[in-house]
Parts: sequence; structure tokens; C-alpha cells
Amino acid sequence: GITLNIFNNNADRVRMANLAQTVNVLQAVILTKEEKMVLTPTYHVMEMYKVHQDATLVPVQVITNDFMVDGERIPAVSVSASIDKARKMHVSLTNLDNTANQKVELSLNSFKVSKVTGRILTSPKVQDGNTFDNPTKVTPKAFSGATVSGNQLSVDMPKNSVVVLELSE
Repeated sequence: GITLNIFNNNADRVRMANLAQTVNVLQAVILTKEEKMVLTPTYHVMEMYKVHQDATLVPVQVITNDFMVDGERIPAVSVSASIDKARKMHVSLTNLDNTANQKVELSLNSFKVSKVTGRILTSPKVQDGNTFDNPTKVTPKAFSGATVSGNQLSVDMPKNSVVVLELSE
């Protein structure tokens, strides 16, 4: 999700992006073996983020905890948002920390929310993936860890998770 958030947040410069190879390679979207096919977590992230296609970027600033990786401080949560033609706002969040849950607070300014729904992609281990023996180990599920109070959106992000929210006016 972090790469897609970077693309979304730089949509004025990134006109097109793609995966060079999609099947049976490292970071594949799909794995095949004879007549069998498995959709990978990468596929599911791409599918979850499709809500941003043909939508208008909403600049987002988030205050989040940092964590250390190889002596460097990295924001624990990456976020991007957009509004589609039906006036639904989609907020995509990625918790990069695989050791701790993160609480995120976002101000929605003048966007009045009547309903928030979401989906989450996560697994206990960041290395987990889908296999031919367990093709649905990592799949999106309904997410209920987001609440709205006034113009504040609060999200409880489990460790190593990707969440995409839909906010309706």
C-alpha cells in the first residue's frame, strides 16, 4: 500500500504506473500452476486501491508515530485519499509497523460523514501469503475499526495492515 499511496499523493506528476510482470514472479499478483490459480496479497491490495481510479486527490496530512528501521525514523502509517464522482471519499492507510498497532486521527474539514465502511488486508505475520494449499490465507475482510466524531476520523490500525475506507456524506 505504501507505494500506491506515494503514487496517489503525487498524482500531479505520476500519470501512469504499472507492474512490469504480474504472474508467477516475485511480488506476483497471480500465481498459476497447471489449472490452478491463486490471487496473492498484492492482487488484493491492488483491487482495494482501485477506488482511487478516476477520482480526485484529497491532500492528507497525518500525524503518526515513527518507528526505527536500520537507524532511520519512518512514519508508521502511510495515507492517501480521494473523492469519486459519487462524492464518496476513499481513505487508504497502510501500517508499516509489523510490531505495533497504530491509532490514526484525520481531520475531514468540511466533508460531513454519515457512514463509514471499510476493508482490511492483514495477517499475523508480514511474510504470510496465499498458496495453492491455502489460497485464502490473506484476503480482505470487513473492517470496523474506524469511527467518525464531528469532522474527526479515528482509525485503529492493526500491525502490518492495509485498510481502505469509504466515507459517505
